[in-house]
Amino acid sequence: MIKNLLFDLGGVIMELKRERCVKALEALGMKDADALIDPYTQRGPFLALENGSITPAKFRDEIRSHLSTPATDKEIDDAFNRFLVGIPESRLDALSSLKKKYRVYMLSNTNPIMWDTRIAEEFRKQGHDVNYYFDGIVTSFEARCVKPDPKIFDTVVREFGIKPDETLFFDDSAKNIEAAARLGFKTALVPEGVEFLTLIPQT
Repeated sequence: MIKNLLFDLGGVIMELKRERCVKALEALGMKDADALIDPYTQRGPFLALENGSITPAKFRDEIRSHLSTPATDKEIDDAFNRFLVGIPESRLDALSSLKKKYRVYMLSNTNPIMWDTRIAEEFRKQGHDVNYYFDGIVTSFEARCVKPDPKIFDTVVREFGIKPDETLFFDDSAKNIEAAARLGFKTALVPEGVEFLTLIPQT
């Protein structure tokens, strides 16, 4: 019996567009943006920011070392945030509705720059903040590890006090889904263009 729903953020709740971020960074003079930014697994300073091993200030300095022209903190943050398109309000409505029947949680590979700006803004669109929609949240930068590392799933189980076999995990990455399944989670891969609400078993 499914008691808990565990959601990835990007590609499941939040719409993403990697190409927008790559082009914005290239416009700042970053020639290797396409190689460093991946839809699912980041590399270089992007991964270091996501796993909490560097601060936002250090990240921006690292990015500047890849740029051919000077850039301010805001210019770097704005280019980075182009990765995020937004959250359809229908998905916020769905999360609110699901809390009436399930415990609802988030597990996201994300970073403090996006989390404190665009992500926070999107969740506030209906007058609430992100904590209104979830009974608990684990982010990679706070947990200091990223999916598909089993440690981050262990963090979820420990912090939320849930059982994997009672939890349905939604993610758009097959590798993350496979990692969760090996740990006993029920899983649902969310392909592009599919709404997570349609993947919840009807009881």
